[in-house]
Amino acid sequence: MHSIGETARDSGLNISTLRFYDRAGVLVPTWVDPSTGYRWYAPEQLDEARLLARLRRAAMPLPDIRLVLAGWSGADTDLVRKLFEAHLRRLEQGLSDARSEFSTLQRLIERREIPMTSLRTAAVPLSLSAAEMAAALDAVRFAAGSDPELPMLGGVLFDVEGDAIGFVSTDRYRMAIARTGTTGHDGTRVQAIVPAALVDAMRALLSGEEPVQLTMDGDRVTLESGGRQMAGQCLDHDFPDYRRLVRLPAGHRALVDVAAFRHALETGPVRTGEVRKQDGVACDLSVLTVSADDTVTVCDDGDDETRVAVNREFLLDALTAGSRDRLILELGAPTAPVVIRRPDDENAYSPLMPIRLDN
Repeated sequence: MHSIGETARDSGLNISTLRFYDRAGVLVPTWVDPSTGYRWYAPEQLDEARLLARLRRAAMPLPDIRLVLAGWSGADTDLVRKLFEAHLRRLEQGLSDARSEFSTLQRLIERREIPMTSLRTAAVPLSLSAAEMAAALDAVRFAAGSDPELPMLGGVLFDVEGDAIGFVSTDRYRMAIARTGTTGHDGTRVQAIVPAALVDAMRALLSGEEPVQLTMDGDRVTLESGGRQMAGQCLDHDFPDYRRLVRLPAGHRALVDVAAFRHALETGPVRTGEVRKQDGVACDLSVLTVSADDTVTVCDDGDDETRVAVNREFLLDALTAGSRDRLILELGAPTAPVVIRRPDDENAYSPLMPIRLDN
């Protein structure tokens, strides 16, 4: 007999997935210890588990998986072949439909003749606190993207409007936003995407409390601090309209002790090796729930619809960037972003996209 952990390790299915398939009646363990509830699998079930893992990676629907396993165990190869062929046809048709839709969308983009007003103007000089700019960059730098296919996300957006400047970064799965006050600008909106490497070089100049001078001049940005200067080219791309992305539904707001919460994340239950469906990247998930008294708990996976699963590494990064002993966590529906906020600064916050649990 093989334990559930051994079966998970040798099949490529994680423990929570094996539990799900047990509850669904797809791969039921040979014996369940009545005193502990621990599941045990017969040696021949390992081959079924491996087959199940392959079918799952091929995105076969659960009803068809049941039939494949039934046909497999009964040596009904004709049924199994027909199910494989039908699933491949569905996948190919789905890909063909998707290509057609994207071709239509591409033509719509090419036909659009909306005149765009550049948000970059000549020589916009700003004065702001070195300490506040440093804190803002620290709060957002971690969320900048690194995907070469999305170069517009490979830096930090400097967004000047009125008497404030916003700093924004995102890699699609998380976002970070911070704002601080400025002087010396006439109020019109000006934007520039500063490459991550230049952001890091600018951050190294920021020390002390004295004001620094930031100049945005067309596609070039310059920072002067304490007689030193750092300058470079901005990214020649358009940043997504982040304001639309942060219209978040109301959720439970819980004040957490960062050290204790970090310890709970690092030592508590974790779903290992889950795959983000957007890009197929594996990550470790922490499942969070908030109680009626607004206490956040790192819990085991389960069917509770109030539980939210997030990339554990991303959440730990956001806690570090929050740079406070206590932070506010906002948790809404399982499909709504988890938001990490500073209790003393509503202008600095980080939405983190959840990862849907199929089981």
